[in-house]
Amino acid sequence: MSSPPRPLTGAHIIARTLRDLKVQVIFGIVGVPVSDIAEQAINLGIRFIGFRNEQAASYAATAYGYLTGRPGVCLVVGGPGVLHAIAGIGNASANSFPLLLLSGSTEMHLTTKGAFQELDSISLLTPHTKLAVRAPSPDLLPHILATVYRHAFYGRPGPGFVDIPADIITAALESPDVEETPTIAAPPTPAAEETLIARIASLIKSSSAPLLVLGKGSAYSRAESAIRALVTATQIPFLPTPMGKGIVPDSHPQNVAAARSAALKGADLVVLLGARLNWILHFGEEPKWNKGVRFVQVDVCVEELGRNAGVRGVGVFGDVGVVVRQLVASLGDWKFDSEGKGSVFMGKLNAAREKNEKAVRAAAQDSSIPLSYSHAFEVIKTAMHELSPPEDGGIVYVAEGANTMDISRSIFPVEYPRLRLDAGSYATMGVGLAYAIAAWEAYNGHGAQASSGPTGRKKVVAIEGDSAFGFSGMEVETMARFGMDVLIFVINNGGIYFGDSDSAEDWSKRQEKTVKGEPGLRSWALGWEVKYEKMAEACGGLGYFVRTPDELRRATIEGFRAKVPVVVNVIIQSEKVEKPVSGSSCLVFLS
Repeated sequence: MSSPPRPLTGAHIIARTLRDLKVQVIFGIVGVPVSDIAEQAINLGIRFIGFRNEQAASYAATAYGYLTGRPGVCLVVGGPGVLHAIAGIGNASANSFPLLLLSGSTEMHLTTKGAFQELDSISLLTPHTKLAVRAPSPDLLPHILATVYRHAFYGRPGPGFVDIPADIITAALESPDVEETPTIAAPPTPAAEETLIARIASLIKSSSAPLLVLGKGSAYSRAESAIRALVTATQIPFLPTPMGKGIVPDSHPQNVAAARSAALKGADLVVLLGARLNWILHFGEEPKWNKGVRFVQVDVCVEELGRNAGVRGVGVFGDVGVVVRQLVASLGDWKFDSEGKGSVFMGKLNAAREKNEKAVRAAAQDSSIPLSYSHAFEVIKTAMHELSPPEDGGIVYVAEGANTMDISRSIFPVEYPRLRLDAGSYATMGVGLAYAIAAWEAYNGHGAQASSGPTGRKKVVAIEGDSAFGFSGMEVETMARFGMDVLIFVINNGGIYFGDSDSAEDWSKRQEKTVKGEPGLRSWALGWEVKYEKMAEACGGLGYFVRTPDELRRATIEGFRAKVPVVVNVIIQSEKVEKPVSGSSCLVFLS
């Protein structure tokens, strides 16, 4: 006689639902009451990547969602765990990344009694998520999880949140009492109205200075084939946003990233493809933009249409790839007349591009010691390209910092989409190592769900400022624990943006004053030549401390080939500043 089936717990139902939703990996940190959810997920074949801080775990889940096109899942405890993971909620919302955040919470009958880690997470997160729900009973878990999961990546992608009380997690149910997980199809890909497509085609044909701006929304929607066809057919110049690099190869002759300021100032018609007129694009305003410029905004988010576009803006609701294919068909064999009515615009772009590229090449040849940013990046780039040429698409770049991120953007070319991650629309510091873990898992992990370029497996390379590395440096241990061979460069100038000392003696004198309570180290100062490479060595990885081009080249080659996490600590010029200009920005864009 067979024994009756064992009842299912809420934890098992949650794990089973995530499996049915085709979730391959969960990022997070376990604790009471969510540990059993993670254990049940592991038993069902879902990979659980345990982090050292919920903030980094939530950031990783957002990047994983961007790279795979399906919500990244993050699991945390209630109370403080949720508060730490709010960072990922904000990051997902600002960047339109799909995220499903799951948290435990106190038992329902203890609400308002001051229970362990009690927090009204729903009230806290409802204004900042697409949908925030508290699971009311274990039998409804499949429906609730699937609904919030769907909300996270239908329409404009963003964060969803499910609060799961401890008594729901531990509750036991007979299997027949549990709903099946609803099937979720791929998100709809709406087309634009044909009359609107015809109008945009007419605007493009009549323009003497058209410009395509390629945002990360185009990369997320997998619109690269359509956009490449548009650029090839029309020869319209294009400008990628920082995470839009690679949608069309950086090496393409119509890429005017090296003439960014001239392109913005000279364009009379701008077609924004999955890009927003936010601070990164100067809100579409003067003096960066031409006063009479006209914007065409193509976006899957209706609310974004018309924002900062002015009274002459044209909004197009639709999937970027679908709309671009419609546009290619409508334009037919039309080609931008770059030698006729477009010659003035193209002449200015070509002159600016030549001037700026010459300046970049000159900066890269700076042979001074300590190294400059540009020379250090040139050494790294040259060594890595010998091992993995850009056309192979074998490297994922993660860039984090201020000067480190901005300067590196113009030096490391990207030929395929979704191979460059940075601080994004929120300019978030702390994402670097989390994004590197997400990229490694998305491209190289078991059941990898991301793809880009001809090669499958990718080498993940994180280029970190020393300040940026400090936000999440302990995640090097996470990389080591999960066998992630991430190569990390810490660009070390001893400060935030810049250092305040040019020698160990100078720094020690300043520190001595600070310890005495006198003005000494400035607010942007960090430690002098901190040995960040020891972090990797302590966790079973490799560490390199380098000062010269030869040392950096050797460390780059050995680190690229290593099968463990590697931290290369690159000492560069401090660019010592005694007193920064009030209100100055350290965000550098190639002009």
